[in-house]
Formats: sequence, structure tokens, C-alpha cells
Amino acid sequence: MAAGQNSINTNAAALISLQHLNSVNNKLDVAQSRVSTGLKVIGAVDNASSFAIAQGIRADIKAYAAVSQGIANAKGTSGIALAGVNSISDLMGDIQAKITEGLNPGNTTQQQAILQADFNNLVNQINQFISSAAYNGRNLLSSGSGNASVIANIDGSTVTIRGGSQVTQAATIMAAQAITSTSVALVALTRINDARATIASILGNLGADTRTLNFQDEFVGEISDAQEVGLGSIVDADLAKESAKLQALQVQQQLSVQTLSIANQRPLILQRLFQ
Repeated sequence: MAAGQNSINTNAAALISLQHLNSVNNKLDVAQSRVSTGLKVIGAVDNASSFAIAQGIRADIKAYAAVSQGIANAKGTSGIALAGVNSISDLMGDIQAKITEGLNPGNTTQQQAILQADFNNLVNQINQFISSAAYNGRNLLSSGSGNASVIANIDGSTVTIRGGSQVTQAATIMAAQAITSTSVALVALTRINDARATIASILGNLGADTRTLNFQDEFVGEISDAQEVGLGSIVDADLAKESAKLQALQVQQQLSVQTLSIANQRPLILQRLFQ
């Protein structure tokens, strides 16, 4: 059909207006979706490569969350064990003081018996601290307990918390001691010095391992935050920009509807020529 030709079969102006209206409506749908969801990449249809990258990052973020949860559990286990050993270390000072009292040759037999009873109570308290040092069913101080490993990164690497079952052995040795006389109290003094050295070693191990867990937890948190920021740069929409675009498209839609209405009236003009 020649340019400018009028026809009742083909309304070129209406077709062009309709095409433009459909294009505006499609853009309007995209803008509305971005404003309502806050995302510029919702699915693979929007941008296949960006969506694939975003899905991989989302998987990593979930994996880092699982790692953080595992580290949090490990921190609870090591923290409870560390608190137990700290309490035992403090109690060792009281036990040593009691042994020192038992070394006094001026004590009567009755006084020595009283000291022995106090000594036994203090040693029993060590076992109470050990049995109470459990977290989520795990006790690093109990007899036979070994090292505990926890996942530290999404690549499967782990951090090891060294167990402190030696404290149970030290408690057993101390329970076998007596201070009923100066001679046996002297032996007990030697044993408690050995026990204090053992406990000091366990304190050092648990303190260092707990510090490592804290560092790793902070690192994982920073990496996860960085992943979140990177994900946002890929999929998040610029709401200020999209809001302005939405208003502009709404105006274009209204104008396109009016233009289509005008174009649809052209066949009516031809009809008047035959009246």
C-alpha cells in the first residue's frame, strides 16, 4: 500500500500505534517488576549470565551461613570447656593452700583430719566442673574425649579444637592423694604441681583454639558480607532510576492509547465520504 493511502482493510497508523503501545507496555511491566521486587535480574529471562552468576553467589552465601552455624556451635563447646578449666585452675589454688596447711607439723590429728575432709571436697568439686563442661552433648574435658574438628570454610577446610581429657586424669591423681600427715602432704604437693602444669597446658590450648575460632568466624562473616554486596551489584535495581522510568512509561502509555484511538478513527472518516 502506497504511503498516505487510505484503506478500510489496512490501518497502518493503527498498527504502528499498537506496536508502540505493546512496546511501552512491555517496558512498563519490566519497570513495575523491578520497583516491586527491588531486583533488576529476577530470572534467567532477564539476563541469563547475570542470573547464573547470582545463583552461584546465593549458593555460596547459604554455604557460608552453614559454616558460621558450625563455628558458633564449636565456639560454644570450646567456651564451656575453657570456662571449666578456668574454674579448675582457680580451684587448684585453694587445693594447694589446703595442702600447704597440711604440711604444718604443728597440726593435731584432729586438725589434719579436718584438712583432709576439706581437701576431698575440693577435689570432688573438680569432677563437678568437668561433668558440667558439656555443650550440645560434647564435653572436651571428659575422660576419653579427643580433639574436635569443625568446618571452617566452604572449601571443606577445618579447624581443630584440642581436647582436655588430661584434666580428668589430673583430678584422678589428686583424688588419690592424702594430707593426713606432713609426709603424705608433701607427696600431694608434688602431685598438685604436676596437675597445675597439665591444666596450664590445657588452658593454653583451649584459649588459642577458641581465639582461632573467633578469627575464623569474623573472616567468614566478612566474606559473606562481601558476597552479599557483590550479589546486590549484580541483581539489585536502582529504585530511584526505575521509579522515574516508571512514571515516564506511564505517560508514554497514556499517549500511546490516545494515539491508537485517533488512528482507529481514520476508517470512520472514510465512511463519511459515502454518506
